[in-house]
Amino acid sequence: MFETRKILRVGFIGAGFIAHFHLKSLVGVRNVEVTAVHSPTAAKRRAFAAAVDELGLGSCTPYDSLEALLSSGQVDAVWILSPNHTRLATMRVIAETVQSGASRVFAVACEKPLARTLREAKEMLRLAEEAGLNHGYLENQLFSTAVTRGKEIIWRRAVPAAGRPYLARAAEEHSGPHEPWFWQGQQQGGGVLLDMMCHSVEVGRFLLTAPDAPRTSLKLKSATGTVATLKWSRPHYVEDLKRRMGAEVDYARRPAEDFARGMLTFVDPDGHEVVVEATTSWAYVGAGLRIQLELLGPEYTLEFSSLNTPLRIFMSRQVSGAEGEDLVEKQNAEQGLMPILEDEAGVYGYTDENRHMVECFRTGRVPMETFHDGVAVVEMLMALYKSAETQRTVIVADEDLTDYVPAVARPA
Repeated sequence: MFETRKILRVGFIGAGFIAHFHLKSLVGVRNVEVTAVHSPTAAKRRAFAAAVDELGLGSCTPYDSLEALLSSGQVDAVWILSPNHTRLATMRVIAETVQSGASRVFAVACEKPLARTLREAKEMLRLAEEAGLNHGYLENQLFSTAVTRGKEIIWRRAVPAAGRPYLARAAEEHSGPHEPWFWQGQQQGGGVLLDMMCHSVEVGRFLLTAPDAPRTSLKLKSATGTVATLKWSRPHYVEDLKRRMGAEVDYARRPAEDFARGMLTFVDPDGHEVVVEATTSWAYVGAGLRIQLELLGPEYTLEFSSLNTPLRIFMSRQVSGAEGEDLVEKQNAEQGLMPILEDEAGVYGYTDENRHMVECFRTGRVPMETFHDGVAVVEMLMALYKSAETQRTVIVADEDLTDYVPAVARPA
């Protein structure tokens, strides 16, 4: 029988940008310590361990091998935050180490997307369940305070009087990823559709699902997708990418999409069609990362925009400084009228997401988002990619997407 842990000891696999975002959010989470980190880069794992100490989140040991972290006896759960192309191999090592008895790890959480293809996603789920691991899918937007509060009000006040919602719109845009592997289709698994639409389709599905119903109560019917490379294949930006990301990121030769649009049709429990409409872009140049959400029903609307912040600062051209992201993620300027997210980890949902995962793992409960949801998200994305490639609407019941690989992710 599972015994509730007073403190959940977490090991981080990966020490890059998203790992530090999760780490900062844990300051707002009780009953957790970060006791270990693995990264193949020594400087990154040392810097991460130092950040844990600085934030007062425990005594963190950096490990140069994943096996050493897993068998240390100092970790209860692991967060997989490494690049997309490493996640399945990472999950295999976790499962093997746990099943052999060399590790006492009993839970695993994985950052979005769960995998690059539906076959990989199904294998991630199989490995976790065969190893007897509790598992959680890290989709932060479902835990955004605006999303959770807005959904609660709509379903409590509006739906009983007017009927369930029928259309969710979600858009996420910024000026491009931080690391070279994001830009490479074979490593990342795609372009902006895989990288960011995983957020949009799942937050849309979440908003359309009744609060007490499983996400599977909405049955995916069809997918219509469009992709394009609008900005980063232009000669000036091709050279800009090479300069910043390295010669292996060559968008004159192997571009990935920097714009994607998708429409997913579901059937609700009453037999009615409901729709998720999503748009994502790496070609947006504004103040910074922009998330826009809408939920429409018969007599009501929910609206949210992450850049409509209550805090703004104006700096004239006489004020200059170094580039940074101290005001908002993917910040594109340091002058003018600037929106400020005073708590990015909270607004984006990371704090409540990690609080939920920690408490579920610590007390032996199944999280709200599991690897099953991660598999469902990848299926939606593969349907959209296939629709864009074949220039037709994909009827999901008629397609086996297990072995489908987006064109941009196939070998040259």
